[in-house]
Amino acid sequence: MKKLVLTFVSLALSGGLVSQAGGLRLDELKVDIHSSREFSYSDKQAGFFYGMTNTDHYSDGNAGWNIRARRVLQDYALSHNGTELMRETAQVAVYPDRLVRKYDSVQETFRLVDNEKVIFIDIESSKPGTLGIRLLGDIISQPEAVADGVVCRPKAYPDEVVRISTMVAEQPLTVENGVVTTSVDAKGFILTFGTLEESLALASTSRAEKYNWIKERRTRMQQLISDNALRSNIGWMDRSLAWIELTADELVTYQHGGWGIYAGLPWFTDFWGRDMFISMPGTVLCTGQFDVARNILESFAKYMDVDPKSPTYGRVPNRLNLEGILYNTTDGTPRFVMQVYEYLKYTGDIKFIKTIYKSVKTATDASLQLYVDENGYLTHADADTWMDAKRQSVKPCSPRGNRAVDIQALWYGQLDAAARLADYMGKKDDASRWREAAAKLKANFEKDFIADGIITDHLNADGSRDNQLRPNTMYAYDLVTSEDVKINDIRTIWSQLVYPWGVSSLSQWDDQFHPYHEQWHRYHKDDAYHNGTIWLWQNGMAMEQMINYYQTNKAFVLFQNMNRQALDQGAVGSLAENADAWCRPGASWVRRSGTFLQAWSNAEQIRAWSQCFLGVMPDMLNCTIHITPRLPRKINSVDTRIKIGDGALEYGYRTIDRNEAYDYRWTGSKAVTLSIDLPIISDFSISIPAGGVVTVESDNDKAIVTVRDAQGNETACNTIEASADKKEFSRKCKSALKGVNFATPCYRENLKSMSRYFDPPLDYYSAE
Repeated sequence: MKKLVLTFVSLALSGGLVSQAGGLRLDELKVDIHSSREFSYSDKQAGFFYGMTNTDHYSDGNAGWNIRARRVLQDYALSHNGTELMRETAQVAVYPDRLVRKYDSVQETFRLVDNEKVIFIDIESSKPGTLGIRLLGDIISQPEAVADGVVCRPKAYPDEVVRISTMVAEQPLTVENGVVTTSVDAKGFILTFGTLEESLALASTSRAEKYNWIKERRTRMQQLISDNALRSNIGWMDRSLAWIELTADELVTYQHGGWGIYAGLPWFTDFWGRDMFISMPGTVLCTGQFDVARNILESFAKYMDVDPKSPTYGRVPNRLNLEGILYNTTDGTPRFVMQVYEYLKYTGDIKFIKTIYKSVKTATDASLQLYVDENGYLTHADADTWMDAKRQSVKPCSPRGNRAVDIQALWYGQLDAAARLADYMGKKDDASRWREAAAKLKANFEKDFIADGIITDHLNADGSRDNQLRPNTMYAYDLVTSEDVKINDIRTIWSQLVYPWGVSSLSQWDDQFHPYHEQWHRYHKDDAYHNGTIWLWQNGMAMEQMINYYQTNKAFVLFQNMNRQALDQGAVGSLAENADAWCRPGASWVRRSGTFLQAWSNAEQIRAWSQCFLGVMPDMLNCTIHITPRLPRKINSVDTRIKIGDGALEYGYRTIDRNEAYDYRWTGSKAVTLSIDLPIISDFSISIPAGGVVTVESDNDKAIVTVRDAQGNETACNTIEASADKKEFSRKCKSALKGVNFATPCYRENLKSMSRYFDPPLDYYSAE
């Protein structure tokens, strides 16, 4: 074994690998645009802007400045000396905090800031003359001069205006033929939204506070990627993950009196319980935003249905928006309870248990009372799972009632989490009742959901099994005893549902399969939504299970494909909601669809990196950090930081000649136990003091584990031998999954879904 320990120790003693390498800086994330791409920025409250980098007069139905879920302007056009600046000719660079367009003699810098209804459009020119701006589209009135400036009136908000002001207050504005003109010396324009009085006051404040607001926003963004600092031997991957963290954070907004996570842009600008709690681990827990996470849980708990006479008693909302509350989902509530427990494991915030326990108890007991059948299964309506599409809000497109496999897995997770919280509260009766319910569910699951080694997708109301091949079974492995059954399931899913571009919602050999998400001449979009369409958020669990069964390198290919999309395709830095299952004729990659930025797509990519590849799973309720590193061959160095509790785990990794060395520095205030599970070495646990470092040097035969205190003094050194059981399990997995590759489109012509042709094409409201 080559000696790497001394190298790692010297780095650790000199400040830690992450401290030396440093995280990425915001300006390092610059993306130069070579063909027009979508971009978006939010103000972290109820406003966001969505546009195209190099497209003039962009007219998408959701484009522009959106405030409180309504558009106030579609786009704008700039001019210099009376000539419109054409974006298609501009050199464009997108940064996390700004967009820069360079024309021949003019540079435009576009920005939003946090918590203010304002847009800054800075303009620098190498030539004197005039600047002009025209607000585009029929959703806003032509500009009009008023006593205190120039305003346009959005149709969506008749009592409010978009005010156009200059960066330099002394420079006047004129209005002619819909164009607002000023001198180059004005340095650009400020757009503010509100009543006449509010927009005027905000324009004045914006000039005074502009640089403070810009600095505060940049500082916040920089802090996020510094708290999650990453440097590896794959630099473009590091940049992509930083972008994905920042665009996910764009969706973390403050509304309804608390924090939440938008489901996606441009049209899911409200809080969806299911989406939010799927997104929580990657978006705010893995990234260390614990105060926000706690506030999300507290805020959503306030909207739980607590009326014992209600048919949705005990549920948290599926949708919480400005129009009201909907409780039409079964999986949101289990995920809420599970995220309470996961938050506690990341933080050790025991006081929070007392705050939230009543909501956990209501949610769990209400389900036992109202929704659980005689076998312990959580029942639900046909469209109350994540596969929830309904035509005309009536006909389920993917009916999975009344006992879906993923719902049972979530219900089991809720019962387990609730029982553990009851233990902390000393509520023995609650804990016993919930554990009994979990045991009953698990005892019945295998006889009802598994036949001939196959896990079924759902049980119909009459008890019959529905064995449509969907990805939902991979969530239920905790309820399955046989490793052979689980390995066979993930083999089938990966080879038949997982394409290089993501996980399909239905096998292409199924009669209900729809190869393209949007094909209006052939079928309604919602019929395809969960019947073949790719869902990027499903990638997270697909990668996790492959990694669990020693297929890290295959999982990493999918992971890198998503990173590449965020950097090079679609909306800058973002992962879309959906994609087609098959490439369109003549294309080598599928068409993205759905929202251009989807919270759970981004979140599951972040979670897969942190919890599955790095393998970090905190349990600060027990002062333990579980580490199961499963890094692929293509990564030979990592320096990163993961916030946990009141500190961080600084994590270093190196490989030399197939030997591996890990370096873990703990910066928290109290000692913790590291429970480490390497691929072949026997599991071991070791205590690490505050400020201490654990170094592990491993080959296929043994690992040398060294502990040093905050002063660099060696306090322990142990040798851990290889595990015969792990070697055998690894061999078994690799043999069983040998040759498993991505699904390949079959492109057959006899698809039922493609058998009809509608001219004119269907639209969203078509009933056929």
